[in-house]
Amino acid sequence: MTEPIISFKNFSFQYESQSEKTLDNINLDIFPGEKVMIAGASGSGKSTLGRCLNGLIPQAYPGKISGKCVINGKELVESSVFDLSFDVGTVLQDPDSQFVGLTVIEDIAFSLENDQLSQAKMREVTRKWSKKLNLEKLIHRSPQELSGGQKQRVAMAGVLIDESKILLFDEPLASLDPASGAASIELIDQLAHKQNLTVIIIEHRIEEVLKGGIDRLVIMRDGKIVANDTPQRILQQSLLEKLGLREPLYLSALKRAGVNLAACQNIDQVSQITESQMSRKLTAWNDHTQLSRKVKKRSTLLDLNELSFAYEDASPIIKDLSLEIKKGEIISLVGRNGAGKSTLSNLITGFLSPSGGSIKFKGQDLLKMSVKERAQHIGYILQDPNQMISKTMIYDEVASGLRLRGLLEDKIKERVEKILRVCGLYEMRHWPVSALSFGQKKRVTIAAILVLKPEMLILDEPTAGQDLKHYTEIMTFIEKIQWENDLTIILITHDMHLMLEYTQRTVVLNQGKILLDAEPAAVLTDDETIKKAYLVRTSLFDLAERYKLPSATDFVAKFIQTEREGRV
Repeated sequence: MTEPIISFKNFSFQYESQSEKTLDNINLDIFPGEKVMIAGASGSGKSTLGRCLNGLIPQAYPGKISGKCVINGKELVESSVFDLSFDVGTVLQDPDSQFVGLTVIEDIAFSLENDQLSQAKMREVTRKWSKKLNLEKLIHRSPQELSGGQKQRVAMAGVLIDESKILLFDEPLASLDPASGAASIELIDQLAHKQNLTVIIIEHRIEEVLKGGIDRLVIMRDGKIVANDTPQRILQQSLLEKLGLREPLYLSALKRAGVNLAACQNIDQVSQITESQMSRKLTAWNDHTQLSRKVKKRSTLLDLNELSFAYEDASPIIKDLSLEIKKGEIISLVGRNGAGKSTLSNLITGFLSPSGGSIKFKGQDLLKMSVKERAQHIGYILQDPNQMISKTMIYDEVASGLRLRGLLEDKIKERVEKILRVCGLYEMRHWPVSALSFGQKKRVTIAAILVLKPEMLILDEPTAGQDLKHYTEIMTFIEKIQWENDLTIILITHDMHLMLEYTQRTVVLNQGKILLDAEPAAVLTDDETIKKAYLVRTSLFDLAERYKLPSATDFVAKFIQTEREGRV
């Protein structure tokens, strides 16, 4: 019988700074050549389990260990990070944090230099891995100049070059556009088979990982393993939904149509899933559900006309872009990394000045306003709340903008307390910001902008790295404040679920121009747009096409409409 390459037996771990165990009585065997996904809500212990696999626990994160953990024959408690680095290669969520070379080739060769290999041998090995990961044309470029997907391939080359038999990915999809994410999952699958690797993927985005095929899905909650089985059996039991995780969209659609998931075969792949009544039930649901075509008349809030921008001596990033945004809309702004989404936001908010064109806000020339003046109308919330927070206490952070504007403290107190109640932060108003979770910090940054009473919000990746619970909390909160204040909201996102579920209109950027401006369902069912903008076709479209429904676009739109009605 094959021995496991990774084995946890009655394993528990408690960080030195914590009063409770983060991992509690873990029993898990992973066998050579397996692809295993570890999923769970934030705080479930999955990242801590990953730190055990690569030796960061207990070396870099000391604490109390009980039970046994063996990795490729090495006892965890008797091994250093250096020892385990030969067995486990780790690709982090943020590849930038593990780059050490000035060029791609230097970074790939770093571990070989440490091992004092000859120049000839280093050239041979780096050439081999550059070819395998399609990096040959990038080897003389700086890693920081690359796209998210390219950076990830460089990070993978840097760990695979040591011929590690175990490859650990910590949220590999978090910062990638949809197409790059899909390509990464496909590459991981190819490498796993060609190199006979054991692969462990820690990730929130379960549907995307399932597309690449996995042998086993391990789900954690409160430091314990609560499910450890094939994707087929876990999905048939609807365990993801029961455990507060996001299930694949096509399964949600099938349940809406009354399909019994327990009777489905090949349930983890939309292209292969079958059930005797599926076609009939999907057709009946599609025929019965009617699309609402009501269009609310709205006034123009923001008008961009032939806008252009380029850094000095560089090609334009934004090119003759024209866009009209109505009051009260929720819009998603999507496109590949480098398409110009953040640049466009910085032009609107005044952090950058256009080289041509005009921007009008309610008919007024926005280009004549300073950044401070624009901030009274337009709030910009960064992806990482830690980059926006400047005060120690929650109340002071939310009050800081009003204090800068010279309001009296009585008026500040009234407005801050009101907005803290709206944001669900009133009871915590005297807490230090450091005591909050990432999602709560996000709320604080939103509150600090809302208290200034803007008419428009721009949110950059509002749900990045969030599990389903926190994702839902943040988006429910954003929907609520939008409804109550008739705010106009632009969401910059790579999350196609968010785009479908929460926005009524999608603007697709490509090479600084608008490629398509349409309803989300129309965008994610347009193959040409998907290809050019590095998006991914929704599994709802694949389901509709497979069962030959009259209009796949309408089917997607009907599902989105039904989901929204359910939330309301």
